[in-house]
Amino acid sequence: MKIKLNINGTDYESEEEPRMLLVDFIRDVAGLKGTHVGCETGSCGACMVLLDGMPVKSCLMLAVQAEGKKIITIEGLSEKNGLNKVQKALSEKKALQCGFCAAGFSIMGTWISENEKNIDDKKVKEGLAGVVCRCSGYDTIIKTITEVAKNE
Repeated sequence: MKIKLNINGTDYESEEEPRMLLVDFIRDVAGLKGTHVGCETGSCGACMVLLDGMPVKSCLMLAVQAEGKKIITIEGLSEKNGLNKVQKALSEKKALQCGFCAAGFSIMGTWISENEKNIDDKKVKEGLAGVVCRCSGYDTIIKTITEVAKNE
């Protein structure tokens, strides 16, 4: 089946099985390796992307379901002069250790900072509930995203 997706503003077209997951299309067809394959059950959030502006776990979605939609991956969050505000803050505050979860936290943190009003640590914590970090504490991540969101 021919699948055509727009990822980070670029069109990708490929002949693939209809059962191909969105995360596999992003990584294997588009060659964008920042979206990680973690648990493959939707539990960890390492595969998080924005689909028409909404966060989704790409391991739970078929690529064909994303046709006609705008997909933004971790690579697409970057701005012309480098990292976006959330990515830059997470890096500067050393909020993440190994980086495997960085895509999920960056995607969700960006979405939260752009869409949530009257933000506080509790709202950020709730918003990040679908993203798991296995090697660092969450306090610095939550406080960093809250700080960025309050300054939006």
